[in-house]
Amino acid sequence: MDGPWQIGHLDMDEYARKAREAAKMMKWHDPSIKLISCGSSNDRMPTYPEWDRFTLETCWDQIDYHSMHYYAANRENDSTSYLASAVQFEAFVETLAGTLRYVKAKRRSNKDVYLSWDEWQVWYKDTSGRGNWTEAPHLSEEIYNLEDALVVAQWLNVFLRKSDVLKIACVAQIVNVISWLHTKTDGLLKQPSFYPFMLMSNMARGKALDLQVQAPQHETKKYGDVSQLDVSGSYDEATNTGAVFIVNRSQTESIVTDLIWQSEAPQKAKEIWQLAGTDLKAMNSWEQPNNLTALQISAPALSDGTLTLKLSPLSFTAIKL
Repeated sequence: MDGPWQIGHLDMDEYARKAREAAKMMKWHDPSIKLISCGSSNDRMPTYPEWDRFTLETCWDQIDYHSMHYYAANRENDSTSYLASAVQFEAFVETLAGTLRYVKAKRRSNKDVYLSWDEWQVWYKDTSGRGNWTEAPHLSEEIYNLEDALVVAQWLNVFLRKSDVLKIACVAQIVNVISWLHTKTDGLLKQPSFYPFMLMSNMARGKALDLQVQAPQHETKKYGDVSQLDVSGSYDEATNTGAVFIVNRSQTESIVTDLIWQSEAPQKAKEIWQLAGTDLKAMNSWEQPNNLTALQISAPALSDGTLTLKLSPLSFTAIKL
C-alpha cells in the first residue's frame, strides 16, 4: 500500500484511517479473526519507518500483526556484502520491533502487536512480468545459485532469532514464479535454496535459543566487519530434541567451531546435513538437478559437553541433537 507503483496506493494517513475502519467492521463481524496492517515494502522506502509508526498508532487497537516485505538482491555482484545480508534483515526487524515498543508505550497499552514478514524472497535475475495475454506464460522463473541459498539460510536464522516478535513469515512464492521449485509436465527441479528451507522447517521446533557466537570477522563494503558465522538454534521440550543451524559466510576458509552447552548438553548429534560448494554461482539445472543438494555428513561424538565441527567455506549446516 505504500508503493506509488501499485494500483490502489494510498498515502499513510489515508491508508491508516481506511484500514482502521475496515478492521473495525471485520472485528464486529467476527471478533476471533486476526488482522495484519500493511507495513513498509522495504527499508529503503522514503516513508519508512514513519509509515509504520503512523499506521500502528492509528490501528493499534484493531490489529494483531504488522507486515514487512523485502526482496534481497545482488545486482552489484558484491558477494561479500550479499553474504552478510542477515545484518540488514535483522536491522529491519529491530527497527520495527522498536516502533512496536514505542507505540505500545505511547498508547499506554497492555496489548501486544507482532510482526508478520509476509513477503520475502531473493529476486533480481528474472523480473519478466508481462505475459501479453498468453496462457500460463513462463514469468519470473528465477534461477537460484549457492550464494542465494546461503542468504535464504541466514534469513531463516533471523526468523528464528527474532521469533519473540516475528510470528509469521511467508516466502514468495511456491512454485515456478520466483520459486525454489520448478516444474515441467514430467519433472520437478529443486533449486539450492530449497534445502535450507526444507531442513529448518522440519528441524526447528519449540523455543528459539539465545546463542552467544564468537567467530572470526571479515570486512564487507555495506556492513563493515561481520562475523564469518551466522547461527540460530532451537530446543523442543516436548521431545527433548534440539537443532543448530550455521552458515559459514567465508568464501575461502573452513572454520573449526566448538558448540558448547552451558547446562545439560545433548547426548549426541543425531543427524548433520550440509549444503556446500566452491562456486558462488553454481546452481541446479534440469540436466544437473543434484549439482547442489544437502548431504548428510558423519556426526562426531560429543566430548565433555562439546561438539566440534569443521565447517566448509560457503556452507549451511543443520545439526539435529
